[in-house]
Amino acid sequence: MGLDLYAKIEPYLDFEEEVYTLHKEFLRFVMVNDLNNIIDIGCGQGYFLENLKVNKKNYFGIDLSVEQIKVCQEKNLNAQAIALKDVKEKFDCATAIFDVLNYIPKNEIKTFLKEANLVLNQCAYFIFDVNSYFGFDEIAQGCITIDVEDKFIAIDANFEDEKLQTDITLFEKQENGLFSKEQDSIIQEYHSKEFLTKALNETGFELVEIKEFNLHTQEIADKLIFICKKK
Repeated sequence: MGLDLYAKIEPYLDFEEEVYTLHKEFLRFVMVNDLNNIIDIGCGQGYFLENLKVNKKNYFGIDLSVEQIKVCQEKNLNAQAIALKDVKEKFDCATAIFDVLNYIPKNEIKTFLKEANLVLNQCAYFIFDVNSYFGFDEIAQGCITIDVEDKFIAIDANFEDEKLQTDITLFEKQENGLFSKEQDSIIQEYHSKEFLTKALNETGFELVEIKEFNLHTQEIADKLIFICKKK
């Protein structure tokens, strides 16, 4: 999966407002419920970790992308490039923000949820968001080209059979004036409310609430935020 290539192009995608809006919603929940000792699963370049750090929360971030974690560590954030199953500590809250569960295939969701359950203390919260069907079908699909500095980026996303395939191409100008080319793809899957509710119940979670969330449009909710507790 092209997560390391995505890490290279992410700073040029101009998603700052969306990142801020969604992180604000998660941070509000953390602050209102006075949560501490938080693991952020799929922490990316550490934007949410920075919010936790500023608010003096104990936190730990993990991500499978070595490139993303390098950025976190350059910011002096507590984060490691390790798999969830390799985390040994226990936490009072887990977050998985910006489609983390959509990157997990349906046949691996229950394994992921079991691993999330294992790193949590009793009655701890697990909060995550997923894209709605509308979010995939009407918002995520399409083509983007970005021509900036010494880079040219092309992104082509297609949603079919409940899967979004995003093809990324990056051209970078080298010192000799020629351009190098990198290509990779990212696959995300649509997970329905019913599917996730059943999976959560079967892996030791109590579903507290599903919140509809409008991130990219006011028309129809393009995201769902799941608030769960370990049984």
